[in-house]
Amino acid sequence: MAKTANLYARIEPEVKEQAESILTALGIPVSNAINMFYKQIILQRGIPFEIKLPQAKIVDMSRLTPQELDVELEKGYQDVLAGRTEPAGKVFEGIRKDYGI
Repeated sequence: MAKTANLYARIEPEVKEQAESILTALGIPVSNAINMFYKQIILQRGIPFEIKLPQAKIVDMSRLTPQELDVELEKGYQDVLAGRTEPAGKVFEGIRKDYGI
């Protein structure tokens, strides 16, 4: 049996570029990352992460009517009253971590 096999896949160029940039920074060759992914599929007997739609869709503020905007602002106000907030510095720190900036 061959020690390796070829894999051909079509992928969006931007996705490929971003993923390869991250793998390079981690020092992981693309072929090793794909091999790790396949091994996890075998070990997990399925996709090794959750695949689901987000529970809440992102609100495009530019498309809201004045009434819809009022509803969204009220939701934010109720979050503040209930203590469901985070300091801006912590939020921006998370964004910088998530996007490597």
